[in-house]
Amino acid sequence: MYQHIRALREDRELRQRELAQYLHISQNTYSQYETGVIALTAEVLIRLAAYYGTSVDYLLDLTDEQKPYPRKKQEAPK
Repeated sequence: MYQHIRALREDRELRQRELAQYLHISQNTYSQYETGVIALTAEVLIRLAAYYGTSVDYLLDLTDEQKPYPRKKQEAPK
C-alpha cells in the first residue's frame, strides 16, 4: 500500500529498525505501516515527510511528485 515509503527507505539503504528508532516505535509497527496492515498516523506521516524532504501526499501514494509543496507564507501581524 505505501510503496513510496518502502522505496524511499530502500533507496537510502536504511533498515526498518533504523526508521523505527527515529520514529520512536517498534520495528514491527514500522513494518506494518509499510505493508499497510495498520494505517500511518498523522504524526508519523509528518515526521517521515520531513525526514525524506517530501510531501505527505507522496508518502500516501497520492502523487508521483516527490518534491514537497511550497510552504504557506505567514502573514505579518496587523
